[in-house]
Amino acid sequence: MKLMRPRLMLLALNHAPVLLFATVLAVFGALAPQFCTGQNLTNIGVQASSNAIVAIGMTFVLLTAGVDLSVGAIMFIAAAVAGKMMLASYSFPLTLTAMLGVGAAAGAVNALLITRVGVMPFVVTLATLYIGRGLALGITQTRAMNLPESFLQLGAVKLAGIPLPIALFSVVLLVAHLTLTRTPFGRQIYAVGADLEAARKAGLNVRRIRFGVYLSCGVCAALGGIVALAQIGAVSPKFGENREFTAIAAAVLGGTSLFGGRGHVFPGTMLGALLIQSVENGLVIMNADPYLYPLITSAIIFLAVLLDSARTRMLARLGRRKIRVEEVV
Repeated sequence: MKLMRPRLMLLALNHAPVLLFATVLAVFGALAPQFCTGQNLTNIGVQASSNAIVAIGMTFVLLTAGVDLSVGAIMFIAAAVAGKMMLASYSFPLTLTAMLGVGAAAGAVNALLITRVGVMPFVVTLATLYIGRGLALGITQTRAMNLPESFLQLGAVKLAGIPLPIALFSVVLLVAHLTLTRTPFGRQIYAVGADLEAARKAGLNVRRIRFGVYLSCGVCAALGGIVALAQIGAVSPKFGENREFTAIAAAVLGGTSLFGGRGHVFPGTMLGALLIQSVENGLVIMNADPYLYPLITSAIIFLAVLLDSARTRMLARLGRRKIRVEEVV
């Protein structure tokens, strides 16, 4: 009985994303009937797509016990480059390719500084956050840029009746899920996050694995920037600001550990991103005070960290008990 209670608590913590998401739907559905309509739920999916894509890249990094605070800045740089290119009449495909190239280059810079120079991920990505935003502000001259109507129409395109942002997010989610669950690279990511030194002693190329996750995170940030830009249609000096925190919150709410080695993009990170967007959408429908939004977001981030800490303590406690039982036997 004593062992069963912690296991039940751990089970509840592991399924916290599903329980929280169901609670949010139930509460807002009861307070505002229009919240649970098909159209509004589709809107939530469209609005969450950008942050969800960024959060998927962040999940890869967190699984290795790292962090990337520069994703918002990468989004801003990619959007600034896209704005300049579109206004200079460059082709649409070339602009999208350039945005992805910016994301890959930024991710590679982070990866090189972390894996080759040996600087801590927090310090590296905090520095590139400020460098990136400064560079993007220089590109835009701190002015808003309105993109051509053709770019804005991208957000309204539907594929087989599915809005393009949701379709793009679904593809990224599927690729990420299969990578983590069905490939050697995915298993190696978990091994590095669980114990970096043990993974190195086992012969894994830790540098290559860590390089790969930061590169993937940079590409996902740029891809998230494309989706956000297609919905907004303009590049402002605030573009991508604080996206790193919502991405981390979405990943951790979905069950990804800040200490590495544990987490999934499906359904974990997906539910975390949808949960954050559902709360914001529900507040808008209820005409809540806009000044409450930052407070709600901060509360969600605090809840995410609290749940992760509780899971970690519970797993450690169960591990100690298991060791004791084996020693007695």
